[in-house]
Amino acid sequence: MELEKIDFEAWMALAVDYGLKLIGAIVIWIIGSWVISKLLKGIKTIMSKGNYDESLQGFLSNLAGWGLKIVLIIVVLGTLGVETTSFAAIIAAAGLAVGLALQGSLSNFAGGVLIMIFKPFKVGDVIEAQGEIGGVKEITIFTTKLTGLSNKEIIIPNGSLSNGNIVNYTVAGTRRVDLTFGVDYASDIKKTKEVLMNVLKAHPLVIEEPAPTVNVSELADSSVNFAVRPWCASGDYWTVYFDVTENVKEALDAAGIEIPYPHQVEIHKES
Repeated sequence: MELEKIDFEAWMALAVDYGLKLIGAIVIWIIGSWVISKLLKGIKTIMSKGNYDESLQGFLSNLAGWGLKIVLIIVVLGTLGVETTSFAAIIAAAGLAVGLALQGSLSNFAGGVLIMIFKPFKVGDVIEAQGEIGGVKEITIFTTKLTGLSNKEIIIPNGSLSNGNIVNYTVAGTRRVDLTFGVDYASDIKKTKEVLMNVLKAHPLVIEEPAPTVNVSELADSSVNFAVRPWCASGDYWTVYFDVTENVKEALDAAGIEIPYPHQVEIHKES
């Protein structure tokens, strides 16, 4: 009888001990879940106010949710008396293995996150990056798609894109069109500048501010070269480029100003 009493008391003590741990674990789980939901709600609110991409909002929310839940599970197991050191080590080792296996993809993912957070460009912008020029068609977590000048689709990994130089031709709203025209050395410089400037002022898409400029840029081997620099809206760049090139040729011809071209001299030796 005395032995049964001791066993009963031991079982009772054990039940009370684990019962308290179980109650504590349940309380921690309930409170932790409530805290996690509040944190995730706050994260979503911050990202919404920051105009983060919707796909990025969903991905980061899920990532943060799973990370916080794993931490909560480890805490709950520790409260129940489960040894969590080895459990955490297994998770860390698994995470390291996955990270090494997906190193390139993780680099692209990190690059996509940086692009969506810092927004060096947006859909519709014309950019130059990684040796390519095109309009931004789509920004995803791993890649950015551009539409090239000849309507070709260009896909650039976000890892290399975020770590390289990016030239955004759209963000400023205006662009300078850089053109160079050469005329004969016999041409009058002042008259030529006047003709070129009249072409720029007559074009409806060339803006007044910043003002267009025409200057002598080089005394070349067979021509006097003029740097012609009109400004226009970013979306009108190529229209202005091609129109001004055509209009300058017509205006110079009408003014009797010659555009030099290569000449060949044939020498015949008399036999």
